[in-house]
Amino acid sequence: MAHSAFLDQEQFNCSVCLDLLKDPVTINCGHSYCMDCIKDCWDQDDNTGVYSCPQCRQTFSPRPVLGKNTMLADVVEKLKKTGLQTDPPAQCYAGPGDIACDVCAGRKHKAVRACLVCLASYCETHLQPHHESSALQRHKLINATGELREKICPQHDKLLEAYCRTDQQCICLLCMIDEHRDHVTLSAAKERTEKQKLQEASQKEYQQSIQEREKELKDLRESLESLTRSAQAAVEASEKIFTDLIHAIERRRSEVKEMIRDQEKTVAGRAEEHLVSLEQEIAELKRRDAALEQLSRTEDHIHFLQNCQSLFFCADSRSLPCMTVNPSTLFGDVSKAISQLKQRVESVCQEEFIKISRTVKDVCLLPAPEPMSGLVSSEAQAESESVSRKPAGLFGQEQSSHWPAGGSQQSRVKPFPCFSSTPSSAPGFIFSQPPTFHPGPAETASSIYRPIAGRKIKTVVRRRK
Repeated sequence: MAHSAFLDQEQFNCSVCLDLLKDPVTINCGHSYCMDCIKDCWDQDDNTGVYSCPQCRQTFSPRPVLGKNTMLADVVEKLKKTGLQTDPPAQCYAGPGDIACDVCAGRKHKAVRACLVCLASYCETHLQPHHESSALQRHKLINATGELREKICPQHDKLLEAYCRTDQQCICLLCMIDEHRDHVTLSAAKERTEKQKLQEASQKEYQQSIQEREKELKDLRESLESLTRSAQAAVEASEKIFTDLIHAIERRRSEVKEMIRDQEKTVAGRAEEHLVSLEQEIAELKRRDAALEQLSRTEDHIHFLQNCQSLFFCADSRSLPCMTVNPSTLFGDVSKAISQLKQRVESVCQEEFIKISRTVKDVCLLPAPEPMSGLVSSEAQAESESVSRKPAGLFGQEQSSHWPAGGSQQSRVKPFPCFSSTPSSAPGFIFSQPPTFHPGPAETASSIYRPIAGRKIKTVVRRRK
């Protein structure tokens, strides 16, 4: 009956001022207006002598005499007093996803509260009896929820009001005296108090874990910046060092640069993956923390108990290992190794260059030699074999055992095989020596590069204990 009392306000609105009728008058065509509104309209038509209805445009002449519609005025006054003149706004109707009132007939209104005793949801209008009736005022009201049936015992069709610790489930009062009579049972409110303590402790664990992960995230980002700076410094240092070297080692310079970049990309890639995992874990921790926070505010004990256990903090949830870039294995050692290599190569090159220069000058004093295809002397052959048994030449390639005319030995020097086992085909120095020259005990380039070539450029992401 309450729903039938609602009337459409537009039926009692003046079409001129769009407000509720005041001193309503009904003109000859049947439309009603406020007394003052229709007078103002017709006062503007006095100069023409023709008066019309603002709605249907029916004309009247002469000007009709206006009289108050007492019946309509009484209806409007009653509507003002009872407050039933307005229809609930459109937004009060239940839409998709809203909880509908269980009492409304026809188009249902949006429910605002639910009664745990009546097991029904009510709109504002049908909730009034619970506020006005002394018997209904004792009922437990909660915010409207679509999970009302979940609070009903499926066996006894009664409200879930207790909790069984033995079976870890919510039960009704009949369950307490039936199949759960020998179990440890207590009220839902008391169990919630106990679980609330666990919830608060679990929430603290979540917050602490979030802080730790955020700190780890910050430290890892700083380590990545150090990695990038160190890699850039190593690349620049290697650029400068290799620029000072002879043209024959240009290819190896590029390989070292590429190796550093690849290792940086590999380590950074792993670190970035771990960053993404950390951010996802932090987001999940925040989501669960927010869910716990929202759950702690609910007035519904049953809803709290049914959902709190799955949200409690579990130490096993930290599945990701703690990782950081190992500061002792950054690219600084690479720059030092290359600097030492440069010094040793320059030292060897200087020593050998003096010998080569002297030999070249001696050769230049002779007439231009012609290639000789005959056999060499036994002494020269022995010298050649002795040289060929020595370690690789200046840049890691074997020396030739063939002697040109004029008693000189030729040897092609190729780039050093540092950091790679691939033989190089780049041309190098060609120099000649007299047959009486014996290589000294000075270190060759291959013996210098061997420790460097065997050393791996390694930058690792290690797990922190």
